[in-house]
Amino acid sequence: MLEPEKQVEIIKRGAVEVIVEDELLKKLKNSYNENRPLRIKTGFDPTAPDIHLGHTVLLEKMRQFQDMGHEVIFLIGDFTGMIGDPTGRSETRKPLTREDVLRNAETYKRQVFKILDPDKTKVMFNSEWFSKMDIMDFVRLGSMQTVARMLEREDFKKRFENHQDISILEFYYPLFQAYDSVYLKADFELGGTDQKFNILMGRTMQRKMGLEEQTVVLMPLLEGLDGVNKMSKSLGNYIGIDEPPKDMYGKLMSINDELMIRYYELLSRISIDEFKALKEGIKNGTIHPKKAKEELALEIVERYWGKEEALKAKEEFEQIFRKKGLPDDIPEVYIMWDEESMWVPKIMKLAGLTPSTSEAIRLLKQGGVMINESKYTDTEGKLVKGEYLFKAGKRKFVKVKPK
Repeated sequence: MLEPEKQVEIIKRGAVEVIVEDELLKKLKNSYNENRPLRIKTGFDPTAPDIHLGHTVLLEKMRQFQDMGHEVIFLIGDFTGMIGDPTGRSETRKPLTREDVLRNAETYKRQVFKILDPDKTKVMFNSEWFSKMDIMDFVRLGSMQTVARMLEREDFKKRFENHQDISILEFYYPLFQAYDSVYLKADFELGGTDQKFNILMGRTMQRKMGLEEQTVVLMPLLEGLDGVNKMSKSLGNYIGIDEPPKDMYGKLMSINDELMIRYYELLSRISIDEFKALKEGIKNGTIHPKKAKEELALEIVERYWGKEEALKAKEEFEQIFRKKGLPDDIPEVYIMWDEESMWVPKIMKLAGLTPSTSEAIRLLKQGGVMINESKYTDTEGKLVKGEYLFKAGKRKFVKVKPK
C-alpha cells in the first residue's frame, strides 16, 4: 500500500472538493498503519444503458482507489433507479420500470469492467436492503430529515418557488442514497459535483446513527466536445465507450487544446509527474498540442478497443485528414464573442478570413466557405458561441475560438 501522503496526491488529482480534507489523511494513515483497506462507495442509477467518457471520470477515480489497495463498491441503484434522481431536474422525473432498470444494469456491468478490475470490485444492488424494509422502516427514514433542509437543495428550492410539483418520493431520494452509506459503512463516497447534497446527506445520517462519517470526494462534470456543456447524449457532445474506434479517435482529435488538458487530467492514466511535464511542455512549446492530442486519443481508444485497433484508428484518421486537404497546423484565432449568437460574416472578419463583412458575404454566396468541413452559404446565418473550423477559399484555414 502506498504511503498516505502519496495516496492523498492521487485522490485529489482532478477533484473539485474533498470533504473533509483532514479526515482524508487521518483515514488513510489509520488504514496504512493497520493494513486495512477502506470501503469506497460510488452509486450509479441505471437510468441510461450506455456509458460515455463523462461517466468514466468517477470510474477512473475508483480504479485509482483499487490500485492503492482499497475495497471499491460499485453500487447499482436498482431500487432508487425506479424513483429517479431529481438532481438538476426542473420537473418530476418519470420512474423507470423494474425491467428497464435491470436491463440497463446489465449493460452497465458489461461496460464498467473495461475500466475497473472485476476481481477487486464488489458489485451490489441497493434493492438488497431496501426490499427487506417494512413500512415503519421507511417512516423512520423520513423522520431523519426536515422539509426545510430538503428545500435548501437548489433544484427543489427553484421548483418550490416556481410552484412546480415536488413529490414526497423525490424528497426520499437523498435519504435512500444516504442510507446506502449507512448500510455499507462507507469510508468514502465518490460522486459528481451535482451529487453534493445527496452525498453530504450520507454524512449526516451516518453521524445520527452513530457511525463515522464518510469522507466525500467530488469530481467535476466532464465537458463534452463543445468544451462548454457537460458531456451528454441529449446534447450530442459525447464520446461513448462502445463507439467504433475510428469514431472515438476522430472525436478526441476534434477537441480544443484547453479541453485536451482537462481530459488528460481526468481520463488519462499518465502519472502526476508526467501530467505536470506535459502541461509545462505545451506551455513552453517543447510539446506540440497535436502530438499530445494524438497520444491521448491513442491511450483512450486502446483502453476500450486494444492497441491494434487504436493504431488502425489513428491511421484511418490521418488518411481522411490528408484526403480532405487539411493542413497539419491550422492557426487558431481567438475572438471576442460579444453575443450568444454571432453573424457569420462578422466572425469571418474578426478572424481575419476576409477584410470586411461584405467580402465574407460575397465568398459565402460563391460557395467558398466551409464550416466544420461542411459547405456554408447562409449569408444571414449565425453561430452560437463555440469553436469552429473555417475554410475560406481554397487554402485559408482558421480555427475560431471564443476568448
